[in-house]
Amino acid sequence: MVAPPDNDVLWARGLHYAYQGSPALLGVSLGVRDGEILGIVGPRGSGKTTLLKCMSGQLTPEQGEVWFNSAPVHTLPAGARERLRRDRFGWVGSSPELVPELTARENAALPLLLCGIPHRSARDTAQEWLDRLDVGDCARRRPAELHQAQRQRVAVARALVSLPEVLFADDPTAPLHRPDAAQVLRTLTTAARTHRITVLLATSDPEVVAFTDRAVGLVDGVRSASLPKGPQPEGASCPASA
Repeated sequence: MVAPPDNDVLWARGLHYAYQGSPALLGVSLGVRDGEILGIVGPRGSGKTTLLKCMSGQLTPEQGEVWFNSAPVHTLPAGARERLRRDRFGWVGSSPELVPELTARENAALPLLLCGIPHRSARDTAQEWLDRLDVGDCARRRPAELHQAQRQRVAVARALVSLPEVLFADDPTAPLHRPDAAQVLRTLTTAARTHRITVLLATSDPEVVAFTDRAVGLVDGVRSASLPKGPQPEGASCPASA
């Protein structure tokens, strides 16, 4: 094994992964710098989700290496990878996957509670993130009482609440209408830059590239050329409310 470059907080080399013989990744290599917001752009089925799951330790690649802060992730036992995801990584997907029995605020507070943060402090911090994402008034409601867009905002709040070192965002605005998507992306990227959170943002929408520092393409499990950044959507650089 060869250690990654010093300036890459997250680094993958030669990743291969297949589902029941159907290849999802075919030798993908990728480096992400500390505090960078990296876009991974490709159509549905291109391997974006598999790439994020391999780099976050949810999946172990069949071939290749994944390193975080110059330490190997791909060789860690399952328990160590789970603790890494709990303590240092955040995840938000294209569906919210909230706990149905918990309120929106309790769902958002979960990462803090799992790390031993006192209940009152976890609740207050979760409420702040719900407010930033314009769902503060939903705090006491359960997921079944919320619209899809509201549930997705709660999931984003849950991903950000612990200020993870790396946030893996797998098409997080897919279920949102365009104005809602832009607001969520502004909040997510502003929080990342304010708190120096490294973000891997997978998307099938090329316009999302405007919110990133850099973007690469992924097609049929193979990395394609880096993508140029187009003009920012209106308000893309505006800071979210504190």
